[in-house]
Amino acid sequence: MKVYGIKNCDTCKKAIKWLKDEGIEHQFLDLRADGLPKEELVRWIDAIDRDTLINKRGTTYRQLDDAAKAELEGVNSAKQLIAAPTLMKRPIFAQDGRYLVGFKEPQKATLREWAT
Repeated sequence: MKVYGIKNCDTCKKAIKWLKDEGIEHQFLDLRADGLPKEELVRWIDAIDRDTLINKRGTTYRQLDDAAKAELEGVNSAKQLIAAPTLMKRPIFAQDGRYLVGFKEPQKATLREWAT
């Protein structure tokens, strides 16, 4: 399982600790330090609803003008998301072509299923 996030994100830290405590093998990839291949992001955009993928509550999104927000809904959103990984909800879990965004109880249940 791959876990994409930002290393200083509190939610990502909690998720990584939880995965370790649960004994679930994973590889953490820091979106800032490691970057994200455009091909992988395109897969995310195809597989994950934009309302789920884009963090509209975050400061980065709120600081965008209306034109930039509208562009995030279009086909060019990959360029913006690569340039500003803080626009994405975190963490993003990937395993065998499946994706999961966020870290609350429903995601924990799914991660346990993926681990079995």
